Amino acid sequence: MPTFSRLLPFFFLVSTHAMAAKESDLAAVEIEKLIAAVAASSCQFERNGKRYDSAAAASHLSLKYHGGKSYADTAEHFIDRLAAKSSITHKPYRILCAGEGDYLASQLLRKTLQTIRSSEP
Repeated sequence: MPTFSRLLPFFFLVSTHAMAAKESDLAAVEIEKLIAAVAASSCQFERNGKRYDSAAAASHLSLKYHGGKSYADTAEHFIDRLAAKSSITHKPYRILCAGEGDYLASQLLRKTLQTIRSSEP
């Protein structure tokens, strides 16, 4: 019969895996909330010199996220690695909001992420 000390590495692996899964689930929820916030905005999204409405922007970000989830293990990584710039031209994305200003997408998405996190229980 195995002793408790022999089982400790097993329990550690299981708990570490569960914590990683929980963090991954949290990241996915936060990323989906970021994409939903883009969709719900009345802002325009500038990508490679062309402007898109919020629905098209959200669709593009969703496509990048679902195609590149392995690069987005946190919401910050999603912003930095997928949502901040074109993966082809490397030009930064911009978000233009009437009466509010013109932002780098990374700046506004980080600000939105802070709001999402501060409103969670």
